[in-house]
Amino acid sequence: MNGEMIYELNYAVEHGRPVSAEMALAILESSDELLPEIFKAASAMNRRTFGDRAILCSIVSAKSGHCSEDCAFCAQSSRSVDQGVVYPLHEADMILEYRRQIAEYPVAFFSIVTSGLKATHKEVDAICECIEQTKGEDGPQWCASLGCLDIDSLRRLHEAGVVRYHHNLEACEGFFSEICTSHTFADRLATIRAAKEVGMVVCSGGIFGIGETLADRVDLAMTLAREEVDSLPLNFLVPIEGSPLGKVEPLEPLDILRIVAMFRMTNPTAEVRVCGGRAHLRSLESMIYQAGACGMMIGDLLTVEGADLDEDMRMVEDLGLKPQTDVPRD
Repeated sequence: MNGEMIYELNYAVEHGRPVSAEMALAILESSDELLPEIFKAASAMNRRTFGDRAILCSIVSAKSGHCSEDCAFCAQSSRSVDQGVVYPLHEADMILEYRRQIAEYPVAFFSIVTSGLKATHKEVDAICECIEQTKGEDGPQWCASLGCLDIDSLRRLHEAGVVRYHHNLEACEGFFSEICTSHTFADRLATIRAAKEVGMVVCSGGIFGIGETLADRVDLAMTLAREEVDSLPLNFLVPIEGSPLGKVEPLEPLDILRIVAMFRMTNPTAEVRVCGGRAHLRSLESMIYQAGACGMMIGDLLTVEGADLDEDMRMVEDLGLKPQTDVPRD
């Protein structure tokens, strides 16, 4: 089986084709001894599309807390004992200052993120007015993560200058109700389809280490492939005391890298980006690129601090990668 597996992986790379669900599961179940060959294939698949480029993104948590949703993995969930810092939507000046600061680094996308099921029409209007102030300016392209918006709000954002809409499916359809009951998988799927309909590039991935099976991980990867999602952010649970999954043990570094490789091999031309929980990799953090990722999220995350920005830049430089900021909009 080992020889057959490596042959199939190399064949997929040679032809730029995604692997099957069965092969994806085999990647997640693989022995440690096979990982060098798996990573070699995943890295080669990544180079077919992205070469030596690294595509970086960053976010601003523009509204925090008071969330009605019961997502088990989130510190801001209605089920969490402590929702952390709570504040309403930032004023435009504050959001623009965050963007100016991150623009000092070679970041391709800057996303405005708000808590809750969806931003209100008033909040969407305020965000659009903020973004419209930057028309004609240099800097990272605008991305937004504002929940399950209707198509009119998505169209308004796109017209204002939002290039990408971020909306994670979080988990596969069969597991989703185990981690969230206040809205459905179908709701999330409808949102990413609506964002594509209005012309936005879609960024959608998931979170791992939340009790899902290996087959669940494959199912999510195959769903995102069928939806032709452009960018796949991969997150790994950071247990936070007081949240429903606060006592869950984090994933092991090699299992995280297996997930990265599996998503690369099932989605050959999509951006695969490692986001929350990257610190679980410890000394293997730079291996995300060998495992097939083409980028990462830098700066602070929603409810936890991110990695040091200068250290992240040093990692990219040491790997011989070139940050790309002019990512095509379509």
